[in-house]
This record gives sequence, C-alpha cells and structure tokens, in this order.
Amino acid sequence: MTLVSRVLGLVREQVFAALLGAGYHSDAFRIAFRIPNLLRDLFAEGALSAAFVPTYARARHDEQQAAFRLANRVFSFVAVVLGALVVLGVLLAWPIVAGIAPGFDDAPGKAELTVRLTRVMMPFLPLVSFAAVAMGMLNAEGRFGIPALSPALFNAVAIAWAAVLYLMGLGADQVVLGWALGTLAGGLAQFLVQVPSLRRLGFRFRPEWAPGDSGLRQIGRLMAPATVGLAAVQVNIFVSSIFASHEPGAVSWLDYAFRLLYLPIGLFGVALGTIATAGLARKAAEADFDGLRTTLRQSLSMLAFLTLPATVGLIALGVPVVRLLYERGKFTPADTQATATALFLYAFGLVGYTGVKVLAPAFYALGRPRVPLAASLLAVATNLVVILVAHGSLGFRAIALGTALGSILNASLLVGLFETRVGGLIGHGLLRPVARMVLAALVMGASARALSAWLETILGTTGFVAQLATGLLPVAAGILLYLALTHALRVGEADVLIGLLTRRRRTA
Repeated sequence: MTLVSRVLGLVREQVFAALLGAGYHSDAFRIAFRIPNLLRDLFAEGALSAAFVPTYARARHDEQQAAFRLANRVFSFVAVVLGALVVLGVLLAWPIVAGIAPGFDDAPGKAELTVRLTRVMMPFLPLVSFAAVAMGMLNAEGRFGIPALSPALFNAVAIAWAAVLYLMGLGADQVVLGWALGTLAGGLAQFLVQVPSLRRLGFRFRPEWAPGDSGLRQIGRLMAPATVGLAAVQVNIFVSSIFASHEPGAVSWLDYAFRLLYLPIGLFGVALGTIATAGLARKAAEADFDGLRTTLRQSLSMLAFLTLPATVGLIALGVPVVRLLYERGKFTPADTQATATALFLYAFGLVGYTGVKVLAPAFYALGRPRVPLAASLLAVATNLVVILVAHGSLGFRAIALGTALGSILNASLLVGLFETRVGGLIGHGLLRPVARMVLAALVMGASARALSAWLETILGTTGFVAQLATGLLPVAAGILLYLALTHALRVGEADVLIGLLTRRRRTA
C-alpha cells in the first residue's frame, strides 16, 4: 500500500515538473505549501501522532469505548486549535512569506503569488491532521492497509486534477493556482477514505470539548518535548528556505531531490516505522521490554537491509534517475544536474533519516520523549552550522549536506542512548549482518554505475528510450545483484524477502 502511495507521489512530482519546471512558479508553490506543511509536521503527523498512538493504545487496553471517547476529544480539540491557526495563517500570510522567503522580493510578483497560494492552501492543515488522527486510530487497532493507502488517494486526486489543468490549456499563473486547489481536494480525500474503516470499528464521531480530559493531558505531556524537538526541525527548514530563496530554482531543486529521497523513506522508513510504533506501544503497555527490544532490533535490521542499497543506488545513479523521471516539459537539463547534485548529498543521510522513524517511537513508547528531543536538537544545530558556514561557497548544496549530516547524527545518538539506557540492541546480532549489507551495497553501486555509463556511450542520453535504458536497467540489475550478494553472504533478511517472493509466485 505504501509502495502504491509513494509511486503515485513520484508521478505527481513528474507531472508538476512537466507543467511548472523548476523556477518562478514552482518555487512560489513550494514555499506556499511548505507553510501549512510545516505546521502539519509540527502538530499532526509529528508530535500529535507520536503522542496519540501510545495513549490511545493504553486506553484501548482498558476499554474500547474509552479509546473512542479519547479519539472524539482529540478530533474536537484539533478542529478548534487548527481552525484558529488557519485563520491566523490567512491573515498573516504576507509577513510569513516575507520571513521564510525574503529572496522572492528580487523577482517581481513572486512574493505576491506565494502569498495568494498560501492563503488558498492553509485549510490543508486541519484536513491532513484529521487524516493523521484517523490513521493513528486504525494503526493502533492493527489496521494498516487503508491508512497506508490513504496518501495514495491524495496523489491520485492531484494527478487527475493536473490532467484537467493541462487539457484546459491554462497559463502558468492559472495552473499553479489550480494545483493549490487540487491540493485541498487531495487532503480531504485522504481523510474521507479512512472514515468507512473507522465506522466498521464501531467509532462514531461526536464533538466533545474536554480540554481537561486526562488522556488529552497525557497526550499534551508527550507532545510538549516532541513539539519542541519538531519546532527545532521546522526552524531548520525555515532557515534553509531563507537561504534557498535567494537562489532562483534552488527551492525547487532541493524539493525535487528530497522527493526522490522520500520514496525509500516513505516506502521503508514510514512503513516500518508505522508498524513498529504500534508494536512498540503494545509491548510497552504490557511491560514486555524483551519484546520491545526484539521488535526494535528486527525493525532496524530490516530497515538497513532495504535502505543501504537505496542509499548507494541514489549516489551512483542520481543523474540518470533524475533525467528519466523529470527531464521533460519545462524541466531542463540544467535542472537535472542541479537536482542530481542535491540528491547525491541528501542520499548520505537516508539510513539515518529512516532510522529515526523507528528509533524515536521506541522512546515515546517507553515514556522518555526527552531523549529524541535532545537528539533532534543536536542534529538541527549541526545542520544549521553547516548551512551558515558553507552556504557562501556551496550555495544550495550546503542545505542538502547539512540535512544529511544532521540525520546521521540524530539516528546515531538515538541508537547509542537506547543501548546505554535500555540495552539489547547493538551487541545482539545487529552489527555483523549490517556490515555484510554494506559490502553488498557497495559492490552493487559500482556495478550499476558502470552499466549506466556503458549504456550512455551506446545510446546517449537524449530521448525517452535512451533515458529509460540508462536510468531503469541499471536500477533493476542492481536490485537483482544486491539480492544475490546478500543471499550469498547469508543475510537473513534476503532469505526472508526471497522466500516471500517465491511463495507469492507459487500462489499466483
């Protein structure tokens, strides 16, 4: 389900690149969308989700109706608080855009367009927040399919709406405004698709304003340090946007690159993190700490197995992959080179970025939210120092580099602190298979890059057929080679994956 969602998200980005490229209108949309999206990460899919799932799981452990009552109160509280934030965002759009993208003033009309788009998309915040609460409920109930698929509906709506915009033959100003409206429709669909599953559980929404509820207070206590940590991350993004806004196209290059990085993050990190969060919450609620350690160790091992080859592959094949996916319409070869450069630097932090998706929920489940907070603050500080020191010489590249180094530090600190305070992680069969995975991934990356270079000498890089061959064939060959190498090196995860594929083929 997550694969479907991420692939559709990539298709959405391809359509956006063809329609708007990487420049004036693309930069304006991305900054405008970033404003409600930052708040979403801060209050909905970040701190709220991390605090809500274990609290809901504990309430459900006692009584199902108590859990439903807590969910009603959370929905009501979110509607009131985020509704007020939407109003503030609309009223204060000018100073917000001026603060986050001061460089837009250098291009006539760019700031004005960004303000207009910001006001249109502010209601996205409560819509996607409702979707996040619904997702948390279903995950805590052991239902993962529909919540994982719900973002796919957001992407499908955006793609369908983009086709309508293309057929209407509108100018860039109208297309970007239409895309903003389509974003709202997608956010609404992402929430509504989960409602039937909630109803089948027996949940019925009833407004309940009870800010003094003990469950809400518990969520608030868990959210407080998480919100501070996420706020530090948002400050990081805020500073990155300030620097990138002074370089035309940089906001878009960085976003296009990170969108490619987010495919393995979403497919592996978010998927495993979602399942691990519910499992870790249950183990903690049952005081089964051995089970908690085992769940975390197995999740990290599988995560390394999946993300290490993705990291090496993106580093080795960045240019042909970006060329294949984006270089058409208004997206130029120069945009390909800039995006691939950002992707090269971002990719070094992929393992760390996905690892946090699994490690942080372990500390929330244990009731120790200050630990991921401290790790997040140090990682953000690292990122900001890199940007401030290196931006003058590296430009937008410093932003990607700082993000990668910060994510590596974040995950490393969480691993070390878990081992120090809880134990049972590093010294229990984790290091040796990961070392074998690294070896297999390095051999795979070198082979895939050599194959891509050879195909480029034969076919060139112009035209869809050449781009498909030089971008896709090395990826497919690399996947097969990595599976063969890890199987030969007796990596258990490879045998699990091969066994699953073999059983499915036999079943089919």
